[in-house]
Amino acid sequence: MALHFAPEEFAARRDRLMLCMAENKLDAMLLFSQESMYWLTGYDTFGFCFFQCLVVKQDGSMVLMTRSADLRQARHTSTIEHIVQWTDRENANPAIDLRNLLNDMDLLGARIGVEYQTHGLTAANGRKLDEQLNSFAKVIDASGMVDRLRLLKSPAEVDYARKAAALSDAIYDAALEQMRKNANEANILAAMMEANFLGDGDFPANEYIIGSGPDALLCRYKSGRRQMYKNDQLTLEWSGVFRHYHAPMMRTVLTGKATKRHEELYNAAHEALMAVEAALTPASTFGDVFEAHAKVLEAHSLTRHRLNACGYSVGARFTPSWMDPQMFYAGSAERIEPDMTLFAHMIIMDSETNTAMTLGQTYLTTNGPAESLSKSSLELIVI
Repeated sequence: MALHFAPEEFAARRDRLMLCMAENKLDAMLLFSQESMYWLTGYDTFGFCFFQCLVVKQDGSMVLMTRSADLRQARHTSTIEHIVQWTDRENANPAIDLRNLLNDMDLLGARIGVEYQTHGLTAANGRKLDEQLNSFAKVIDASGMVDRLRLLKSPAEVDYARKAAALSDAIYDAALEQMRKNANEANILAAMMEANFLGDGDFPANEYIIGSGPDALLCRYKSGRRQMYKNDQLTLEWSGVFRHYHAPMMRTVLTGKATKRHEELYNAAHEALMAVEAALTPASTFGDVFEAHAKVLEAHSLTRHRLNACGYSVGARFTPSWMDPQMFYAGSAERIEPDMTLFAHMIIMDSETNTAMTLGQTYLTTNGPAESLSKSSLELIVI
Protein backbone atom coordinates (compact mmCIF):
# COMPACT_ATOMS: atom_id res chain seq x y z
CA MET A 1 0.00 0.00 0.00
CA ALA A 2 1.11 3.58 -0.69
CA LEU A 3 0.54 4.78 2.89
CA HIS A 4 2.44 7.78 4.23
CA PHE A 5 1.68 7.29 7.93
CA ALA A 6 2.02 4.39 10.35
CA PRO A 7 -1.04 2.27 11.20
CA GLU A 8 -0.87 3.59 14.76
CA GLU A 9 -1.28 7.15 13.48
CA PHE A 10 -4.39 6.30 11.50
CA ALA A 11 -5.78 4.45 14.52
CA ALA A 12 -5.22 7.50 16.72
CA ARG A 13 -7.00 9.71 14.21
CA ARG A 14 -9.93 7.30 14.07
CA ASP A 15 -10.14 7.31 17.87
CA ARG A 16 -10.21 11.10 17.95
CA LEU A 17 -13.06 11.11 15.44
CA MET A 18 -14.96 8.45 17.41
CA LEU A 19 -14.70 10.57 20.55
CA CYS A 20 -15.94 13.64 18.69
CA MET A 21 -18.85 11.67 17.21
CA ALA A 22 -19.79 10.40 20.68
CA GLU A 23 -19.75 13.94 22.07
CA ASN A 24 -22.15 14.96 19.29
CA LYS A 25 -24.27 11.81 19.72
CA LEU A 26 -23.72 10.70 16.13
CA ASP A 27 -24.27 7.09 15.09
CA ALA A 28 -22.40 7.63 11.83
CA MET A 29 -20.62 10.22 9.71
CA LEU A 30 -20.85 10.66 5.94
CA LEU A 31 -17.49 12.05 4.85
CA PHE A 32 -17.41 13.75 1.45
CA SER A 33 -14.30 15.90 1.95
CA GLN A 34 -11.22 14.41 0.27
CA GLU A 35 -9.09 15.97 3.00
CA SER A 36 -11.08 14.07 5.64
CA MET A 37 -10.69 10.77 3.81
CA TYR A 38 -6.96 11.28 3.32
CA TRP A 39 -6.44 12.25 6.97
CA LEU A 40 -8.46 9.34 8.31
CA THR A 41 -7.40 6.54 5.94
CA GLY A 42 -4.69 7.75 3.53
CA TYR A 43 -7.10 7.52 0.58
CA ASP A 44 -5.49 9.59 -2.17
CA THR A 45 -7.46 10.53 -5.31
CA PHE A 46 -8.94 13.37 -7.32
CA GLY A 47 -12.02 11.22 -7.88
CA PHE A 48 -13.95 13.32 -5.36
CA CYS A 49 -15.05 15.43 -8.32
CA PHE A 50 -17.65 12.65 -8.67
CA PHE A 51 -20.01 11.35 -6.00
CA GLN A 52 -18.22 9.31 -3.37
CA CYS A 53 -18.70 8.92 0.37
CA LEU A 54 -16.83 7.35 3.26
CA VAL A 55 -19.32 6.08 5.85
CA VAL A 56 -17.87 5.96 9.37
CA LYS A 57 -19.89 4.31 12.14
CA GLN A 58 -19.58 5.04 15.85
CA ASP A 59 -17.86 1.68 16.37
CA GLY A 60 -15.06 2.73 14.02
CA SER A 61 -16.05 0.57 11.07
CA MET A 62 -15.85 2.22 7.64
CA VAL A 63 -17.23 1.61 4.16
CA LEU A 64 -16.28 3.62 1.08
CA MET A 65 -18.80 4.05 -1.72
CA THR A 66 -17.13 5.18 -4.94
CA ARG A 67 -16.94 4.57 -8.70
CA SER A 68 -15.12 1.72 -10.43
CA ALA A 69 -12.33 4.09 -11.50
CA ASP A 70 -11.34 4.59 -7.86
CA LEU A 71 -11.69 1.03 -6.60
CA ARG A 72 -8.02 0.14 -7.05
CA GLN A 73 -6.98 3.63 -5.99
CA ALA A 74 -8.66 3.12 -2.63
CA ARG A 75 -7.22 -0.37 -2.19
CA HIS A 76 -3.70 0.82 -3.00
CA THR A 77 -3.57 4.10 -1.05
CA SER A 78 -5.78 3.61 2.01
CA THR A 79 -6.54 1.52 5.05
CA ILE A 80 -10.16 1.07 3.92
CA GLU A 81 -11.10 -2.61 3.84
CA HIS A 82 -14.72 -2.42 2.70
CA ILE A 83 -15.45 -0.73 -0.63
CA VAL A 84 -18.68 -0.74 -2.63
CA GLN A 85 -19.30 0.73 -6.07
CA TRP A 86 -22.08 2.69 -7.59
CA THR A 87 -22.45 2.20 -11.33
CA ASP A 88 -22.09 4.90 -13.97
CA ARG A 89 -25.22 4.79 -16.09
CA GLU A 90 -27.80 7.05 -17.67
CA ASN A 91 -29.82 8.90 -14.99
CA ALA A 92 -27.77 7.32 -12.21
CA ASN A 93 -28.55 8.54 -8.69
CA PRO A 94 -25.76 7.38 -6.36
CA ALA A 95 -27.61 8.87 -3.39
CA ILE A 96 -30.05 5.96 -3.70
CA ASP A 97 -27.13 3.52 -3.65
CA LEU A 98 -25.82 5.28 -0.55
CA ARG A 99 -29.18 5.08 1.21
CA ASN A 100 -29.31 1.35 0.45
CA LEU A 101 -25.81 0.96 1.84
CA LEU A 102 -26.78 2.79 5.02
CA ASN A 103 -29.78 0.52 5.36
CA ASP A 104 -27.54 -2.53 5.01
CA MET A 105 -25.35 -1.02 7.75
CA ASP A 106 -28.36 -0.90 10.10
CA LEU A 107 -28.52 2.89 10.15
CA LEU A 108 -32.23 3.36 9.49
CA GLY A 109 -33.49 5.99 11.93
CA ALA A 110 -29.96 6.74 13.11
CA ARG A 111 -28.46 10.15 13.88
CA ILE A 112 -26.09 10.78 10.95
CA GLY A 113 -23.63 13.64 10.50
CA VAL A 114 -22.94 14.91 6.98
CA GLU A 115 -20.01 16.94 5.65
CA TYR A 116 -21.90 19.45 3.55
CA GLN A 117 -19.28 22.24 3.48
CA THR A 118 -16.85 20.66 1.04
CA HIS A 119 -16.01 20.67 -2.64
CA GLY A 120 -16.52 16.90 -2.52
CA LEU A 121 -20.29 17.35 -2.32
CA THR A 122 -21.81 19.56 -5.00
CA ALA A 123 -25.11 21.35 -4.40
CA ALA A 124 -26.81 19.05 -6.92
CA ASN A 125 -25.55 15.92 -5.18
CA GLY A 126 -26.40 17.43 -1.81
CA ARG A 127 -30.00 17.84 -2.90
CA LYS A 128 -30.14 14.23 -4.04
CA LEU A 129 -28.66 13.15 -0.73
CA ASP A 130 -31.24 15.08 1.29
CA GLU A 131 -34.08 13.65 -0.79
CA GLN A 132 -32.96 10.14 0.14
CA LEU A 133 -32.08 10.72 3.79
CA ASN A 134 -34.72 13.12 5.10
CA SER A 135 -37.16 10.25 5.75
CA PHE A 136 -34.45 7.69 6.44
CA ALA A 137 -32.47 9.18 9.33
CA LYS A 138 -31.92 12.23 11.50
CA VAL A 139 -29.43 14.24 9.45
CA ILE A 140 -27.04 16.64 11.20
CA ASP A 141 -24.78 19.13 9.45
CA ALA A 142 -21.38 18.01 10.76
CA SER A 143 -19.34 20.22 8.43
CA GLY A 144 -16.03 21.23 9.94
CA MET A 145 -15.83 18.42 12.50
CA VAL A 146 -12.90 16.66 10.84
CA ASP A 147 -11.46 20.00 9.70
CA ARG A 148 -11.17 20.96 13.36
CA LEU A 149 -9.41 17.68 14.17
CA ARG A 150 -6.98 18.21 11.26
CA LEU A 151 -6.10 21.67 12.56
CA LEU A 152 -3.74 20.21 15.18
CA LYS A 153 -0.82 18.40 13.55
CA SER A 154 0.87 15.23 14.75
CA PRO A 155 4.70 14.99 14.84
CA ALA A 156 4.61 13.07 11.55
CA GLU A 157 2.49 15.79 9.95
CA VAL A 158 4.82 18.50 11.26
CA ASP A 159 7.71 16.63 9.63
CA TYR A 160 5.87 16.71 6.29
CA ALA A 161 5.14 20.42 6.76
CA ARG A 162 8.84 21.06 7.34
CA LYS A 163 9.69 19.19 4.16
CA ALA A 164 7.09 21.23 2.27
CA ALA A 165 8.63 24.42 3.67
CA ALA A 166 12.10 23.35 2.54
CA LEU A 167 10.64 22.85 -0.94
CA SER A 168 9.08 26.33 -0.75
CA ASP A 169 12.50 27.82 -0.02
CA ALA A 170 14.02 25.94 -2.95
CA ILE A 171 11.20 27.11 -5.21
CA TYR A 172 11.86 30.73 -4.20
CA ASP A 173 15.56 30.37 -4.95
CA ALA A 174 14.73 28.93 -8.38
CA ALA A 175 12.42 31.88 -9.14
CA LEU A 176 15.06 34.43 -8.13
CA GLU A 177 17.66 32.71 -10.29
CA GLN A 178 15.41 33.03 -13.33
CA MET A 179 14.71 36.70 -12.56
CA ARG A 180 18.44 37.37 -12.59
CA LYS A 181 18.42 36.10 -16.17
CA ASN A 182 15.81 38.70 -17.16
CA ALA A 183 13.35 35.87 -17.82
CA ASN A 184 9.68 36.15 -18.53
CA GLU A 185 6.96 34.74 -16.30
CA ALA A 186 6.88 31.43 -18.19
CA ASN A 187 10.54 30.69 -17.38
CA ILE A 188 10.04 31.65 -13.76
CA LEU A 189 6.93 29.52 -13.33
CA ALA A 190 8.57 26.52 -15.03
CA ALA A 191 11.60 26.77 -12.75
CA MET A 192 9.38 26.97 -9.67
CA MET A 193 7.40 23.87 -10.60
CA GLU A 194 10.60 22.00 -11.50
CA ALA A 195 12.12 22.73 -8.08
CA ASN A 196 9.02 21.39 -6.36
CA PHE A 197 8.83 18.17 -8.35
CA LEU A 198 12.58 17.47 -8.29
CA GLY A 199 12.34 17.66 -4.50
CA ASP A 200 9.77 14.82 -4.49
CA GLY A 201 6.93 17.32 -4.21
CA ASP A 202 3.31 16.91 -5.28
CA PHE A 203 1.00 19.03 -7.40
CA PRO A 204 -0.20 22.00 -5.33
CA ALA A 205 -3.88 22.12 -4.43
CA ASN A 206 -4.23 25.34 -6.43
CA GLU A 207 -2.21 27.17 -9.06
CA TYR A 208 0.72 29.34 -8.10
CA ILE A 209 0.05 33.07 -8.26
CA ILE A 210 2.40 34.81 -10.67
CA GLY A 211 1.91 38.30 -12.05
CA SER A 212 4.18 41.16 -13.07
CA GLY A 213 3.60 44.80 -13.96
CA PRO A 214 -0.11 45.61 -13.49
CA ASP A 215 -0.81 41.90 -12.88
CA ALA A 216 1.31 42.05 -9.71
CA LEU A 217 -1.76 43.49 -7.99
CA LEU A 218 -3.77 40.31 -8.58
CA CYS A 219 -4.30 37.77 -5.79
CA ARG A 220 -5.24 34.88 -8.04
CA TYR A 221 -3.67 32.96 -10.90
CA LYS A 222 -4.65 34.07 -14.40
CA SER A 223 -3.86 32.62 -17.79
CA GLY A 224 -1.22 34.29 -19.99
CA ARG A 225 2.48 35.01 -19.45
CA ARG A 226 4.27 38.37 -19.62
CA GLN A 227 7.84 39.44 -20.36
CA MET A 228 9.26 41.45 -17.48
CA TYR A 229 10.87 44.85 -17.98
CA LYS A 230 14.01 46.43 -16.55
CA ASN A 231 12.07 48.23 -13.82
CA ASP A 232 9.24 45.92 -12.86
CA GLN A 233 7.38 44.23 -10.01
CA LEU A 234 6.52 40.54 -9.68
CA THR A 235 4.12 39.04 -7.15
CA LEU A 236 4.49 35.35 -6.37
CA GLU A 237 2.49 33.07 -4.10
CA TRP A 238 3.54 29.43 -4.12
CA SER A 239 3.88 26.38 -1.95
CA GLY A 240 6.12 23.41 -1.73
CA VAL A 241 3.95 20.31 -1.36
CA PHE A 242 5.06 17.10 0.34
CA ARG A 243 2.58 14.22 0.63
CA HIS A 244 -0.12 16.84 0.01
CA TYR A 245 1.06 18.99 2.95
CA HIS A 246 1.55 22.64 2.03
CA ALA A 247 3.75 25.43 3.41
CA PRO A 248 2.93 28.53 1.31
CA MET A 249 5.04 31.63 0.87
CA MET A 250 4.39 34.99 -0.77
CA ARG A 251 6.70 37.74 -2.02
CA THR A 252 6.77 40.76 -4.30
CA VAL A 253 10.17 41.00 -6.00
CA LEU A 254 11.40 44.05 -7.91
CA THR A 255 13.71 44.51 -10.86
CA GLY A 256 15.82 47.58 -11.57
CA LYS A 257 15.14 49.74 -8.54
CA ALA A 258 12.57 50.12 -5.80
CA THR A 259 10.30 53.12 -5.95
CA LYS A 260 9.65 55.15 -2.81
CA ARG A 261 6.14 53.71 -2.70
CA HIS A 262 7.46 50.16 -2.90
CA GLU A 263 9.74 50.86 0.05
CA GLU A 264 6.87 52.37 2.04
CA LEU A 265 4.63 49.39 1.41
CA TYR A 266 7.40 46.90 2.14
CA ASN A 267 8.17 48.54 5.50
CA ALA A 268 4.49 48.40 6.41
CA ALA A 269 4.16 44.77 5.29
CA HIS A 270 7.24 43.71 7.24
CA GLU A 271 6.07 45.49 10.38
CA ALA A 272 2.63 43.90 10.04
CA LEU A 273 4.10 40.42 9.57
CA MET A 274 6.23 40.84 12.68
CA ALA A 275 3.13 41.91 14.62
CA VAL A 276 1.28 38.84 13.36
CA GLU A 277 4.21 36.60 14.23
CA ALA A 278 4.20 37.96 17.77
CA ALA A 279 0.47 37.25 18.03
CA LEU A 280 0.77 33.60 16.95
CA THR A 281 0.72 32.25 20.51
CA PRO A 282 -1.84 30.37 22.61
CA ALA A 283 -2.80 33.70 24.20
CA SER A 284 -4.44 34.79 20.92
CA THR A 285 -7.40 33.98 18.70
CA PHE A 286 -7.39 33.99 14.92
CA GLY A 287 -9.27 37.27 15.18
CA ASP A 288 -6.51 38.73 17.36
CA VAL A 289 -3.97 37.83 14.69
CA PHE A 290 -5.98 39.68 12.06
CA GLU A 291 -6.30 42.73 14.31
CA ALA A 292 -2.53 42.79 14.84
CA HIS A 293 -2.10 43.00 11.06
CA ALA A 294 -4.91 45.54 10.58
CA LYS A 295 -3.66 47.83 13.35
CA VAL A 296 -0.24 48.19 11.74
CA LEU A 297 -1.61 48.85 8.26
CA GLU A 298 -4.11 51.35 9.62
CA ALA A 299 -1.25 53.22 11.29
CA HIS A 300 0.38 53.42 7.83
CA SER A 301 -2.90 54.70 6.30
CA LEU A 302 -3.20 51.51 4.23
CA THR A 303 -6.58 50.21 5.37
CA ARG A 304 -8.16 50.69 1.93
CA HIS A 305 -5.27 48.85 0.28
CA ARG A 306 -5.32 45.69 2.44
CA LEU A 307 -7.50 42.58 2.36
CA ASN A 308 -10.09 41.47 4.90
CA ALA A 309 -8.13 38.33 5.83
CA CYS A 310 -4.40 37.87 6.37
CA GLY A 311 -3.86 34.13 6.40
CA TYR A 312 -5.23 30.71 7.24
CA SER A 313 -4.46 27.21 8.43
CA VAL A 314 -2.67 24.90 6.00
CA GLY A 315 -2.01 21.18 5.88
CA ALA A 316 -2.89 18.30 3.57
CA ARG A 317 -5.20 19.76 0.94
CA PHE A 318 -6.61 18.81 -2.46
CA THR A 319 -7.87 20.91 -5.36
CA PRO A 320 -9.24 23.50 -5.77
CA SER A 321 -7.49 25.25 -2.85
CA TRP A 322 -4.67 24.77 -0.36
CA MET A 323 -6.55 26.94 2.17
CA ASP A 324 -8.05 25.22 5.20
CA PRO A 325 -11.30 26.74 6.55
CA GLN A 326 -9.80 28.46 9.60
CA MET A 327 -8.78 31.98 8.56
CA PHE A 328 -7.38 35.14 10.14
CA TYR A 329 -10.26 37.61 9.85
CA ALA A 330 -12.09 40.02 12.14
CA GLY A 331 -13.99 38.38 14.96
CA SER A 332 -12.75 34.80 14.56
CA ALA A 333 -12.89 33.12 17.97
CA GLU A 334 -10.74 30.14 16.89
CA ARG A 335 -7.88 29.95 19.38
CA ILE A 336 -4.24 29.55 18.51
CA GLU A 337 -3.00 26.23 19.88
CA PRO A 338 0.37 24.47 19.70
CA ASP A 339 1.07 22.28 16.65
CA MET A 340 -0.87 24.30 14.09
CA THR A 341 0.69 25.15 10.72
CA LEU A 342 -0.51 28.62 9.74
CA PHE A 343 0.20 30.75 6.69
CA ALA A 344 0.34 34.50 7.33
CA HIS A 345 0.29 36.83 4.32
CA MET A 346 0.58 40.60 4.23
CA ILE A 347 -0.97 41.76 0.97
CA ILE A 348 -1.00 45.46 0.07
CA MET A 349 -2.30 46.44 -3.35
CA ASP A 350 -2.26 50.17 -4.09
CA SER A 351 -4.31 50.56 -7.27
CA GLU A 352 -3.94 54.33 -7.14
CA THR A 353 -0.20 54.13 -7.82
CA ASN A 354 -0.28 50.63 -9.38
CA THR A 355 2.09 49.39 -6.67
CA ALA A 356 2.05 45.89 -5.20
CA MET A 357 3.71 44.54 -2.07
CA THR A 358 3.29 41.15 -0.43
CA LEU A 359 5.12 39.23 2.26
CA GLY A 360 4.11 35.86 3.66
CA GLN A 361 5.33 32.58 5.12
CA THR A 362 4.15 29.53 7.05
CA TYR A 363 4.56 29.15 10.82
CA LEU A 364 4.42 26.29 13.30
CA THR A 365 2.77 27.28 16.57
CA THR A 366 4.22 26.16 19.90
CA ASN A 367 3.54 26.73 23.60
CA GLY A 368 5.47 29.97 23.17
CA PRO A 369 6.60 31.99 20.13
CA ALA A 370 5.72 30.65 16.69
CA GLU A 371 8.45 29.16 14.51
CA SER A 372 8.86 30.19 10.90
CA LEU A 373 9.13 27.03 8.81
CA SER A 374 10.80 28.99 6.01
CA LYS A 375 14.50 29.78 6.17
CA SER A 376 14.34 32.40 3.41
CA SER A 377 15.07 36.01 4.15
CA LEU A 378 12.20 38.45 4.53
CA GLU A 379 14.20 41.30 2.98
CA LEU A 380 12.90 43.18 -0.03
CA ILE A 381 14.62 41.71 -3.08
CA VAL A 382 15.54 44.08 -5.89
CA ILE A 383 17.27 42.41 -8.85
